[in-house]
Amino acid sequence: MRAPVVSRVIQACGAAGLTLMVVNALTTAAEVPDPALERADVLGSILAVLLLLVGLLWERVQPLEADRVPLVGAEGFQLEPGLTPALSRELAWGSTMLLTATPAACVLVLWRERTLLRRGILPGDASEPFRPAAICARCLAGGRAISLVDLRLYPGREEFTALLPGLPAVVVQPIGSEGLVLLGGWSPRCFSRSDLAWLEGWARRLAEDLGAVAEPGAEARFTAGSEPVSGGASAAAAAGVSPPPAPENG
Repeated sequence: MRAPVVSRVIQACGAAGLTLMVVNALTTAAEVPDPALERADVLGSILAVLLLLVGLLWERVQPLEADRVPLVGAEGFQLEPGLTPALSRELAWGSTMLLTATPAACVLVLWRERTLLRRGILPGDASEPFRPAAICARCLAGGRAISLVDLRLYPGREEFTALLPGLPAVVVQPIGSEGLVLLGGWSPRCFSRSDLAWLEGWARRLAEDLGAVAEPGAEARFTAGSEPVSGGASAAAAAGVSPPPAPENG
Protein backbone atom coordinates (compact mmCIF):
# COMPACT_ATOMS: atom_id res chain seq x y z
CA MET A 1 0.00 0.00 0.00
CA ARG A 2 1.50 3.32 -1.08
CA ALA A 3 0.15 6.68 0.06
CA PRO A 4 -0.17 9.41 -2.60
CA VAL A 5 2.97 11.56 -2.93
CA VAL A 6 1.08 14.81 -2.35
CA SER A 7 -0.43 13.46 0.86
CA ARG A 8 2.95 12.40 2.21
CA VAL A 9 4.49 15.80 1.40
CA ILE A 10 1.66 17.65 3.18
CA GLN A 11 1.90 15.42 6.23
CA ALA A 12 5.68 15.80 6.35
CA CYS A 13 5.37 19.61 6.24
CA GLY A 14 2.77 19.56 9.01
CA ALA A 15 4.85 17.26 11.20
CA ALA A 16 7.98 19.37 10.64
CA GLY A 17 6.12 22.59 11.46
CA LEU A 18 4.61 21.14 14.62
CA THR A 19 8.01 19.85 15.74
CA LEU A 20 9.61 23.27 15.21
CA MET A 21 6.85 24.95 17.20
CA VAL A 22 7.34 22.54 20.11
CA VAL A 23 11.13 23.04 20.07
CA ASN A 24 10.68 26.81 19.94
CA ALA A 25 8.28 26.71 22.90
CA LEU A 26 10.70 24.60 24.97
CA THR A 27 13.74 26.77 24.24
CA THR A 28 11.94 30.02 25.09
CA ALA A 29 10.09 28.75 28.16
CA ALA A 30 12.61 30.28 30.59
CA GLU A 31 12.34 33.75 29.07
CA VAL A 32 9.79 36.41 29.98
CA PRO A 33 6.62 35.52 28.06
CA ASP A 34 5.87 37.82 25.16
CA PRO A 35 2.13 38.00 24.24
CA ALA A 36 2.94 38.43 20.55
CA LEU A 37 5.25 35.40 20.57
CA GLU A 38 2.67 33.30 22.39
CA ARG A 39 0.03 34.19 19.82
CA ALA A 40 2.46 33.27 17.04
CA ASP A 41 3.15 29.91 18.71
CA VAL A 42 -0.57 29.14 18.94
CA LEU A 43 -1.24 30.10 15.32
CA GLY A 44 1.77 28.15 14.09
CA SER A 45 0.70 25.03 15.99
CA ILE A 46 -2.83 25.30 14.60
CA LEU A 47 -1.52 25.61 11.04
CA ALA A 48 0.76 22.58 11.51
CA VAL A 49 -2.14 20.48 12.84
CA LEU A 50 -4.32 21.61 9.92
CA LEU A 51 -1.65 20.48 7.48
CA LEU A 52 -1.60 17.05 9.10
CA LEU A 53 -5.40 16.83 8.85
CA VAL A 54 -5.34 17.91 5.18
CA GLY A 55 -2.82 15.17 4.44
CA LEU A 56 -4.98 12.53 6.13
CA LEU A 57 -8.14 13.73 4.37
CA TRP A 58 -6.29 13.67 1.05
CA GLU A 59 -5.83 9.93 1.44
CA ARG A 60 -9.60 9.53 1.86
CA VAL A 61 -10.33 11.62 -1.24
CA GLN A 62 -7.74 9.65 -3.20
CA PRO A 63 -7.79 6.14 -1.64
CA LEU A 64 -4.61 4.13 -1.39
CA GLU A 65 -3.99 1.85 -4.33
CA ALA A 66 -3.58 -1.75 -3.24
CA ASP A 67 -0.67 -3.66 -4.69
CA ARG A 68 -1.51 -6.33 -7.20
CA VAL A 69 -1.44 -9.87 -5.94
CA PRO A 70 0.83 -12.15 -8.02
CA LEU A 71 -1.65 -14.67 -9.43
CA VAL A 72 -0.43 -18.02 -10.68
CA GLY A 73 -1.87 -18.95 -14.06
CA ALA A 74 -1.74 -18.33 -17.78
CA GLU A 75 -3.73 -16.09 -20.09
CA GLY A 76 -6.48 -18.10 -21.78
CA PHE A 77 -9.88 -18.02 -23.44
CA GLN A 78 -12.43 -20.86 -23.27
CA LEU A 79 -15.74 -20.56 -25.07
CA GLU A 80 -18.57 -23.09 -25.10
CA PRO A 81 -18.96 -24.53 -28.60
CA GLY A 82 -22.33 -24.60 -30.29
CA LEU A 83 -23.33 -21.05 -29.36
CA THR A 84 -24.85 -18.78 -31.96
CA PRO A 85 -22.39 -16.37 -33.59
CA ALA A 86 -24.23 -13.39 -32.10
CA LEU A 87 -24.03 -14.80 -28.57
CA SER A 88 -20.36 -15.75 -29.04
CA ARG A 89 -19.53 -12.22 -30.14
CA GLU A 90 -21.45 -10.76 -27.19
CA LEU A 91 -19.59 -12.95 -24.70
CA ALA A 92 -16.24 -12.20 -26.30
CA TRP A 93 -16.88 -8.45 -26.48
CA GLY A 94 -18.17 -8.18 -22.92
CA SER A 95 -15.31 -10.18 -21.42
CA THR A 96 -12.80 -8.08 -23.37
CA MET A 97 -14.24 -4.88 -21.94
CA LEU A 98 -14.25 -6.25 -18.40
CA LEU A 99 -10.62 -7.35 -18.63
CA THR A 100 -9.37 -4.12 -20.20
CA ALA A 101 -11.58 -1.43 -18.63
CA THR A 102 -11.77 -2.77 -15.07
CA PRO A 103 -9.19 -4.25 -12.65
CA ALA A 104 -10.45 -7.75 -13.43
CA ALA A 105 -8.02 -10.65 -13.76
CA CYS A 106 -10.49 -13.32 -14.88
CA VAL A 107 -14.10 -13.67 -16.01
CA LEU A 108 -16.39 -16.69 -15.88
CA VAL A 109 -19.95 -16.92 -17.22
CA LEU A 110 -22.25 -19.69 -16.00
CA TRP A 111 -25.66 -20.48 -17.42
CA ARG A 112 -27.72 -23.34 -16.05
CA GLU A 113 -24.62 -24.84 -14.41
CA ARG A 114 -22.70 -24.81 -17.71
CA THR A 115 -19.57 -22.75 -18.24
CA LEU A 116 -20.18 -20.69 -21.36
CA LEU A 117 -17.09 -18.51 -21.07
CA ARG A 118 -13.84 -18.50 -19.14
CA ARG A 119 -11.30 -15.82 -19.90
CA GLY A 120 -8.31 -14.00 -18.45
CA ILE A 121 -5.85 -15.61 -16.06
CA LEU A 122 -6.79 -19.29 -15.92
CA PRO A 123 -5.59 -21.80 -13.30
CA GLY A 124 -3.16 -24.55 -14.17
CA ASP A 125 -5.96 -27.11 -14.38
CA ALA A 126 -8.42 -25.02 -16.37
CA SER A 127 -10.37 -28.14 -17.31
CA GLU A 128 -11.67 -28.43 -13.74
CA PRO A 129 -15.24 -27.07 -13.78
CA PHE A 130 -16.34 -24.36 -11.41
CA ARG A 131 -19.04 -25.62 -9.05
CA PRO A 132 -21.27 -22.95 -7.46
CA ALA A 133 -21.83 -23.30 -3.72
CA ALA A 134 -23.41 -21.33 -0.89
CA ILE A 135 -22.35 -17.81 -1.89
CA CYS A 136 -23.43 -18.24 -5.50
CA ALA A 137 -26.72 -19.77 -4.36
CA ARG A 138 -27.36 -16.78 -2.09
CA CYS A 139 -26.61 -14.43 -4.97
CA LEU A 140 -29.16 -16.16 -7.22
CA ALA A 141 -31.75 -16.29 -4.44
CA GLY A 142 -31.38 -12.60 -3.66
CA GLY A 143 -31.11 -11.47 -7.28
CA ARG A 144 -28.37 -9.00 -6.38
CA ALA A 145 -24.61 -8.93 -6.84
CA ILE A 146 -22.36 -10.00 -3.99
CA SER A 147 -19.01 -8.22 -3.82
CA LEU A 148 -16.34 -9.99 -1.77
CA VAL A 149 -13.90 -7.09 -1.47
CA ASP A 150 -11.24 -9.08 0.42
CA LEU A 151 -11.65 -12.81 -0.02
CA ARG A 152 -9.38 -13.59 2.92
CA LEU A 153 -12.06 -12.30 5.31
CA TYR A 154 -14.82 -14.65 4.14
CA PRO A 155 -15.16 -18.22 5.45
CA GLY A 156 -16.62 -19.49 2.17
CA ARG A 157 -13.64 -18.43 0.04
CA GLU A 158 -12.84 -22.06 -0.85
CA GLU A 159 -15.82 -21.89 -3.20
CA PHE A 160 -13.76 -19.78 -5.62
CA THR A 161 -10.55 -21.81 -5.59
CA ALA A 162 -11.55 -23.45 -8.89
CA LEU A 163 -12.04 -19.99 -10.42
CA LEU A 164 -8.42 -19.04 -9.73
CA PRO A 165 -6.40 -19.87 -6.60
CA GLY A 166 -5.30 -16.89 -4.55
CA LEU A 167 -7.82 -14.39 -5.88
CA PRO A 168 -7.94 -11.36 -3.54
CA ALA A 169 -11.42 -10.13 -4.58
CA VAL A 170 -14.46 -11.63 -6.32
CA VAL A 171 -17.76 -10.22 -7.56
CA VAL A 172 -20.70 -12.59 -8.12
CA GLN A 173 -23.31 -11.06 -10.43
CA PRO A 174 -26.57 -12.92 -11.23
CA ILE A 175 -27.81 -13.31 -14.80
CA GLY A 176 -31.53 -13.46 -14.24
CA SER A 177 -32.30 -16.46 -12.06
CA GLU A 178 -30.34 -19.11 -13.96
CA GLY A 179 -26.86 -17.76 -14.54
CA LEU A 180 -23.89 -16.00 -12.99
CA VAL A 181 -20.99 -13.81 -13.98
CA LEU A 182 -17.94 -14.19 -11.76
CA LEU A 183 -15.30 -11.49 -11.82
CA GLY A 184 -11.95 -11.95 -10.09
CA GLY A 185 -9.86 -8.89 -9.25
CA TRP A 186 -6.14 -8.27 -9.10
CA SER A 187 -6.17 -6.71 -5.62
CA PRO A 188 -8.47 -6.27 -2.59
CA ARG A 189 -11.19 -3.61 -2.93
CA CYS A 190 -10.21 -3.01 -6.54
CA PHE A 191 -13.69 -2.75 -8.07
CA SER A 192 -15.37 0.66 -8.04
CA ARG A 193 -19.08 1.41 -8.10
CA SER A 194 -18.88 2.18 -11.80
CA ASP A 195 -17.29 -1.23 -12.43
CA LEU A 196 -20.14 -2.94 -10.58
CA ALA A 197 -22.74 -0.87 -12.42
CA TRP A 198 -21.19 -1.79 -15.79
CA LEU A 199 -21.14 -5.48 -14.81
CA GLU A 200 -24.79 -5.36 -13.79
CA GLY A 201 -25.76 -3.77 -17.10
CA TRP A 202 -23.92 -6.40 -19.10
CA ALA A 203 -25.55 -9.17 -17.03
CA ARG A 204 -28.99 -7.80 -17.88
CA ARG A 205 -28.05 -7.76 -21.54
CA LEU A 206 -26.83 -11.35 -21.31
CA ALA A 207 -30.04 -12.40 -19.58
CA GLU A 208 -32.03 -11.27 -22.63
CA ASP A 209 -29.71 -13.03 -25.08
CA LEU A 210 -29.45 -16.23 -23.05
CA GLY A 211 -33.18 -16.29 -22.44
CA ALA A 212 -33.62 -17.25 -26.09
CA VAL A 213 -31.89 -20.56 -25.31
CA ALA A 214 -34.94 -21.59 -23.29
CA GLU A 215 -37.26 -21.15 -26.25
CA PRO A 216 -38.55 -24.29 -28.01
CA GLY A 217 -36.10 -25.65 -30.52
CA ALA A 218 -33.22 -23.64 -29.13
CA GLU A 219 -31.52 -26.65 -27.53
CA ALA A 220 -29.67 -27.29 -30.78
CA ARG A 221 -27.60 -24.18 -30.17
CA PHE A 222 -25.60 -26.14 -27.62
CA THR A 223 -23.55 -29.24 -28.30
CA ALA A 224 -23.93 -31.66 -25.42
CA GLY A 225 -20.81 -33.37 -24.17
CA SER A 226 -18.42 -31.31 -26.28
CA GLU A 227 -15.17 -29.93 -24.96
CA PRO A 228 -14.75 -26.16 -24.56
CA VAL A 229 -12.70 -24.26 -27.09
CA SER A 230 -9.49 -23.14 -25.43
CA GLY A 231 -6.52 -21.02 -26.30
CA GLY A 232 -6.59 -17.26 -26.80
CA ALA A 233 -6.07 -17.09 -30.56
CA SER A 234 -8.29 -20.00 -31.63
CA ALA A 235 -11.17 -19.12 -29.34
CA ALA A 236 -11.08 -15.47 -30.31
CA ALA A 237 -11.08 -16.40 -33.97
CA ALA A 238 -14.13 -18.59 -33.39
CA ALA A 239 -15.89 -15.65 -31.73
CA GLY A 240 -14.88 -13.21 -34.44
CA VAL A 241 -12.81 -10.93 -32.19
CA SER A 242 -9.18 -10.59 -31.26
CA PRO A 243 -8.10 -11.44 -27.69
CA PRO A 244 -7.18 -8.54 -25.36
CA PRO A 245 -3.54 -7.92 -24.47
CA ALA A 246 -2.31 -9.97 -21.54
CA PRO A 247 -2.52 -7.94 -18.29
CA GLU A 248 0.64 -7.44 -16.28
CA ASN A 249 0.98 -10.05 -13.58
CA GLY A 250 1.93 -8.61 -10.22
